Amino acid sequence: MVRTCCVVGCNVRSYDRHGNKLGLSFYAFPTWKQHQGAQVSDVTKRRRRAWIAAVRRADIKFCSISRYHLVCSRHFHSGKPAYEMDQTNPDWVPTLHMGHSEIRTSHSDRHRRRTQRQQKKALVGGFHNGAAKCEGEASAEVTTEEQHHNNLVILAEGQICDGQVEAEVTGADAENGDLRERQTEDQRPTIDCVRCVQSRAEINRLLEENRKLKSLLDKTELNENFLQGDTEKVKYYTGLTCFAIFMSVLDNVKAFLPTSKKLSHFQMLLLTLKRLRLDLPVQHLSYLCTVSHKTLSSVFADTIDVLYARLGILVHWPERHCLQATMPPQFMETFGNQVAIIVDCFEIRTERPSNLKAHAQTYSHYKGTHTMKYLIGITPQGAISFISKGWGGRASDKHITEQCGILNKLLPGDVVLADRGFDIRDAVEMMCAEVKIPAFTRGFCQLDAKDIENTRAIAHLRIHVERVIGSLRKNFNMLHTTMPIRSLLPCEGEDVTFLDKIVRVCCVLVNMCPSVVVKPDTRETCSC
Repeated sequence: MVRTCCVVGCNVRSYDRHGNKLGLSFYAFPTWKQHQGAQVSDVTKRRRRAWIAAVRRADIKFCSISRYHLVCSRHFHSGKPAYEMDQTNPDWVPTLHMGHSEIRTSHSDRHRRRTQRQQKKALVGGFHNGAAKCEGEASAEVTTEEQHHNNLVILAEGQICDGQVEAEVTGADAENGDLRERQTEDQRPTIDCVRCVQSRAEINRLLEENRKLKSLLDKTELNENFLQGDTEKVKYYTGLTCFAIFMSVLDNVKAFLPTSKKLSHFQMLLLTLKRLRLDLPVQHLSYLCTVSHKTLSSVFADTIDVLYARLGILVHWPERHCLQATMPPQFMETFGNQVAIIVDCFEIRTERPSNLKAHAQTYSHYKGTHTMKYLIGITPQGAISFISKGWGGRASDKHITEQCGILNKLLPGDVVLADRGFDIRDAVEMMCAEVKIPAFTRGFCQLDAKDIENTRAIAHLRIHVERVIGSLRKNFNMLHTTMPIRSLLPCEGEDVTFLDKIVRVCCVLVNMCPSVVVKPDTRETCSC
């Protein structure tokens, strides 16, 4: 496309008659930017008017300038227009070869001298308060120049960061411009002009607005500020009691967590605990963090693997002397210091397997659906000391107890508290231990007084394991949902399933919370 210059008498074309490019550039008239602030709007409006006045064509109006009206590079000192906010630059308006004598050629030396003086003041004098000229003086100069140059106004007003405002008319004589600059330097007023005051007020307003927006953003982003200082929020989203415990867990596992470009280690742990705690869908969490469903699923699985490997040892069987030293009084009164563990089972619903054998093994007649059953054991102090692998819902409590390995941890003389369904007396006695279960009423019209007292004492203490199971389910709603079949498959290179890892991690997190058996000292407060 052939472009032509719209300046009167120029008629320069981008290509010659033979189709060869002439090496000239063409620039459109500056636009009036009305939506980028008051200062930008004012400067761009005056620059557009100055270009129209410099070209002096009757068919070019402020509100109607064709996109084919272009100015070539011959009319600029540097071969191109200056930056729109650099109003002191001689190329802010085209001034060379304009086709009429009303516009005098600007001098580049004047712009260079002005720049040198400003740099010298910045190094020696520091900041200056006040303004170079107030609006009244600027208006008076504009009026004088309008009369002197036949109503042709090319006004450039700039605002310097040190509070100095200088106004000059582009296209004036170099001698008159230098004279006005010397008068500006010698007669600098001490009162800020209205434009400076308005600009400072606008800057302060924007800074305050920016500060408020940053504060709101910090409250919604998943970073340390999201939880720090808000214990209730920590309990709701993670199930832990305070922010210090959450950070201690993070410190222990962050070196082993995978690296991600979109999620930090803090966010990985927080999202994993939120999913365990609230059973939030993966798709919902992926929308919150603006990551893909696949990325979040892999992050959740990797974080569970790390928590299982690094913190799984916190579910451990304590030494006998540790148990006896901290035995609660209610156990001492009934069984002395011999109680080692209280056992029970709980079930988690699963999807219906398509395999017939798995279908039969996982169906629970007690729950009336397909489940995985886990045997859990707690110490008299209320800490979880044993959690088995998952068994099909059809397995009996006796079978799980005999096969899960808990009997190998018993020592001679230990006492085990269990429910009536745990018919494990023979297996426990093989380990020279004793099991205490409530008396059976089958075949008896009524229990004698001794059996009633023993049953009442056992039930009163055995209820603690059900309270721990209730706390486990309450703190982590994911254990209430129906688990997919893929979570029941053994992990690669391991003999445990992904569901086994989830259950053990939940037990570890419950052990980090206050015991439901031994009430904490009310005088103790969290340091965080």
